[in-house]
Amino acid sequence: MPFRARTAIFRWSLHSVPYSIHHHQPHSLHSSSSSILLKFTSLAQPQVNGKSVETCDDDGFLSWLERKAGCRISSSLSIGKSSYGRSLFASKAIKTGDCILKVPYRVQITADNLPAKIKSLISEEVANVAKLAVLLLIERKLGQLACMSEISLSVCRTLSGILISAVYHGKRSCITRQIFWNESELEMIHRSSVYWETINQKSQIERDFLAIRPIFECFSQSFGDITYKDFMYACTLVGSRAWGSTNGLSLIPFADFVNHDGNSEAIVMSDDDKQLSEVISDRDYAPGEQVLIRYGKFSNATLMLDFGFTVPYNIYDQVQIQLDIPKHDPLHKMKLELMQQYFVPSRKNAENLKHSWNIFTIKEVKWPKGKGKGLPQSLRAFARVLSCTNRQELDDLVVEAAQTDGRLGRRPLPDVNKEIQAHLMLSSLIGKLIEERSAAIMSLEESSNCSSFCVRVPVRRFMARDLLRGELRILNSAFTWLENYCLSST
Repeated sequence: MPFRARTAIFRWSLHSVPYSIHHHQPHSLHSSSSSILLKFTSLAQPQVNGKSVETCDDDGFLSWLERKAGCRISSSLSIGKSSYGRSLFASKAIKTGDCILKVPYRVQITADNLPAKIKSLISEEVANVAKLAVLLLIERKLGQLACMSEISLSVCRTLSGILISAVYHGKRSCITRQIFWNESELEMIHRSSVYWETINQKSQIERDFLAIRPIFECFSQSFGDITYKDFMYACTLVGSRAWGSTNGLSLIPFADFVNHDGNSEAIVMSDDDKQLSEVISDRDYAPGEQVLIRYGKFSNATLMLDFGFTVPYNIYDQVQIQLDIPKHDPLHKMKLELMQQYFVPSRKNAENLKHSWNIFTIKEVKWPKGKGKGLPQSLRAFARVLSCTNRQELDDLVVEAAQTDGRLGRRPLPDVNKEIQAHLMLSSLIGKLIEERSAAIMSLEESSNCSSFCVRVPVRRFMARDLLRGELRILNSAFTWLENYCLSST
């Protein structure tokens, strides 16, 4: 899949970083119809840190959306311009627990809005992201709006009488989204698993385009020529802005303006009974304060790949590492069979990695002398299997698994020396990963002293540095814990 699947409360949204690496500017669903001439001038100017923030509800978008929805969307939020672009601000005092936003399903855009003739021709194997991208491209062509070659996308659509317009500033997106990075720029993150996720994402978009291109050709008289570049831009627009729900993916107008804070507990929730998406405030806001939510508990790797920004210290950072059975191991075949039998990959890994039974995700180990929470038990079990030197030791692990919870190698090995050896194997691997990340960061810092005439280069360099520093922090925490574990086992 080109983009990570989200649950009903998680967000896909395109937010690029034109001026700052650690903040982002939303690109939001808003009306640009020439038939709407209302100017939003009645709102009081929000204040942030004592400074006036310009309101910018383009052409009275909120009031227009509420008329089309036939209900109140929000009575406590207004669209304003911060230093990072359009954002949502409290237009009055907000209390913890207040419902600050309600957007009915009927004004959201999904793949179901595709014309029936075209929808019937699209294979089920094509991702929902790609289907929504097709919808946007069709509407851009039918509306005779700005072409993608000019790095902008405007979509005007009447859906059951609802006119919705999405403006996509692809030029800014190119600065941050990794699928637009060239080979030398991707080399900056080559040591991270996100490098391969980027390659896989590009490949998936290309496969979807090849599957859909014959449909475009059939309707070329109606839609004109739609290129791979057009399709790729549309996919990143959808993939970074859409929200997951029980009905698949949805583009939710107005909610699109809200910015991300990884520490927030406020999220977009879907209520199928009420047929709407809503946000409940997780704290008090004073009038003029910017309102933030959490898109999800996402690492910098996810934020970087799917949203186009990073944060300097991300509490959800993690690192993927891979363990392999040495080819020269006399027990290679037996160990491989056991690994494939007992180490079942998660659904996410199974979708994204070819040999995912030997891929493990490490999170920060916060207590150096604790139980090692953050270091997967399955990773330590894998190391115990690797440390076995004869068939009897492997057979003993199988018997132990059958007598306990069915999981292989989850208890410390009876032989203390073997237990230490297994964990020293892990610390050696992680030590090498630390050296690689440290060298990559040093290289980035050295290259930052070189002037560049291209705006995108320093932006992408800072994002790469945030990513690698976060991964280095995680690896160091795991290495320290393993050292302490080995010392305490002697």
